[in-house]
Amino acid sequence: MAFSLSSTVFGQTESIPSKYTCDGSDISPALYWEDLPVGTISMVLICDDPDAPVGTWVHWVCYDIPAERGGLLEGVPKTDSIPTGGKQGINDFKKVGYGGPCPPSGTHRYFFKLYALDCMLLLNAGKSKEEVEIAMEGHVLGQTELVGVYSRK
Repeated sequence: MAFSLSSTVFGQTESIPSKYTCDGSDISPALYWEDLPVGTISMVLICDDPDAPVGTWVHWVCYDIPAERGGLLEGVPKTDSIPTGGKQGINDFKKVGYGGPCPPSGTHRYFFKLYALDCMLLLNAGKSKEEVEIAMEGHVLGQTELVGVYSRK
């Protein structure tokens, strides 16, 4: 099996249910990973929308997630720390935690990108996607992604 990321609420290139968007409860979907590369210590999850009119829009940044957790439960609190381990960064809504899909028009793609790292980044909570990506350099053992789509009714 290859390193993979999945969700119980949407599959690859399927529509993200409105519960997980600004049109619903705006809570994070449950995500699961398996078959991690050998030597994986921590995970980084970044969700962004490359179809946003202003350029790629960051919806969620999580890091220092212990690899053995195997995933994130639905509705991760919008706090600095993830209850099961890990930290959350700032999204482009200028808030900590998950900010669900809320496209102004059309159908947008949401890339949930998961990285397996050979270390903990040991960054403080509240870092940006760019800060996390810089810290990850030279530590990525593998990457996978799950892409969902959403358009407002």
